[in-house]
Amino acid sequence: MAVSAQVSKGEQSSRSRTGMETTTRLRGVRAVRLSVLTDETTSPERQRDACDGAAAALGIDFDGREAVDLDVSASKTTPWDRPELGVWLHRPDEYDVIVWWRFDRAVRSQGDMHELAKWASEHRKMLVFAEGVGGARQTFDFRNPMDPVTRMMLNQFAFAAEMEAWSIKERVMGAQAAMRKMPLRWKGGRPTYGYAIADMPKEHGGVGKTLVPDPDAVKVIERIIRELLDGKTINKLCQELRAERIPTPRDHWSLKAGRKTGGKTGGAKGETTVRDRFNWVPSVIRKVLTSPALLGWKMHGGKPVRDSEGAPVMVTADPILKRPEFDRIARLFEDRKLGPHDRHDQKSKLLRVIHCAGCGSRMYHMSNKRGNVQRASYKCTAHLTGLVCPAPVAIRADWVEEYVEREFLSAVGGLHLEKEVITPGYDPAPELSETLAEFEEHQRQKGRQKSKAARQAWQERADALDNRLAVLEGTPKVEEKRERVSTGRTIAHEWEASDDQGRRHLLLEAGACLLVRKGTRGGWRTLDESRVTFELRDAFYREAARELRAHHEEAENENRPRVPEQGGTQLRIQEGAMQTAA
Repeated sequence: MAVSAQVSKGEQSSRSRTGMETTTRLRGVRAVRLSVLTDETTSPERQRDACDGAAAALGIDFDGREAVDLDVSASKTTPWDRPELGVWLHRPDEYDVIVWWRFDRAVRSQGDMHELAKWASEHRKMLVFAEGVGGARQTFDFRNPMDPVTRMMLNQFAFAAEMEAWSIKERVMGAQAAMRKMPLRWKGGRPTYGYAIADMPKEHGGVGKTLVPDPDAVKVIERIIRELLDGKTINKLCQELRAERIPTPRDHWSLKAGRKTGGKTGGAKGETTVRDRFNWVPSVIRKVLTSPALLGWKMHGGKPVRDSEGAPVMVTADPILKRPEFDRIARLFEDRKLGPHDRHDQKSKLLRVIHCAGCGSRMYHMSNKRGNVQRASYKCTAHLTGLVCPAPVAIRADWVEEYVEREFLSAVGGLHLEKEVITPGYDPAPELSETLAEFEEHQRQKGRQKSKAARQAWQERADALDNRLAVLEGTPKVEEKRERVSTGRTIAHEWEASDDQGRRHLLLEAGACLLVRKGTRGGWRTLDESRVTFELRDAFYREAARELRAHHEEAENENRPRVPEQGGTQLRIQEGAMQTAA
């Protein structure tokens, strides 16, 4: 029989399945695999020792031939998809046998084992498991293609291995489900950016793991929040974080785990890109700051895990943010949303500022190339939205951008900026809305449960959500407190320090509007200022500009020097509203 649990002393010179005697030693490949690699593991050495013992008994020489795949899951990858074993499987002429420690080092599914047996039969190979079912060595000899017993036995053992894998998976999932309900208990895996895994403190039972704030990550999160509230754009912030080589959340975790930074990332459809380091981009910052995990909540499937009363279960005793702070940051991102057309017009310095006088619609930044000259302009695009403009216009971008900057700073450049320091209050409305949405989604599953246990579990969650809604409805709203503090800066100072998006927001904050009319003959050499009308439509800015102009005129009439730029009317702008994000 091709399947043997024990090997006799004469096995090295035994007859093969073809009846021919073999006295030559077999060329072997030693296959080592590990699903999770840690610094403490000794499994690779143990696997090598077991394989070497089987090789010595069977007359196999490895002679440096080895496939080592560490941190590779057999449940998620076929033998052909593994970095080193896959290479050897495509070079069958260089060896006669592959030796593994156990079945689960080779495959975790019957389908993979079937394909491996098919491959071994086609290429006349032997598959050896140093410790097979029951702990005894097992040899599967596919050098005789006419023998169906070997493949049948191998598939039976593979089926047993697959059932074992499912059993392990169910036990793990059951344990994780139980731990999700345990306050402060971390189930394992990579924590949300901002937290680190630590031993459970004795005052909380001392069993298992929990999460604590990660000082390095928290420092970055606090910086991001502070600079966004101070008005810095998300794009500018991403540029600075990249320039300072601050690790992104994925790279941060890799460094903490002692691994290399970077890895695969998405590209065009069906393609992947490999990077040495990942980049900070607006979507990463948005994801980090809007995750309820910053509140210390346990999350599963994108939803908070709740206790029997409907309250979110905490995974840490020291959350990074409190609810008022979290809601304030969420509002900040809501305020900075751009429309779909605006998102694709980031080169425009005058987006939502410049309009066509013929139809009142926005003008958009366009790039034109004439010969070797690249020239940008703003054009009326009413026709793209189905409108008919009676007098569509186009105008050179550099002309109107310089004109708007001159007029804007002349009108309000000397105004002082104030920011509001806000002490957050608490509004239960955001969490109430989220919980209600979760409750309504849960209600849609009503009546679909077939078993009594499922109906009971459904009802328990419905009662918990209902209870949480009642608690939130009975929680009073606490108003935030605001205090105005001078920044010591003027609009001119802020304009000089800002990027294009920051300057655009300064214009929008003041209600700046530039209307452009049709040009006249010969108006291509320079800006014909009779074509344009610039105004500030915000009442406060308009009045402040009027007062500043009156001060200047009074100073000139009395033969006094002009009021220096740092003087003038005090301008009050809420903290965090100075610039928009892309």
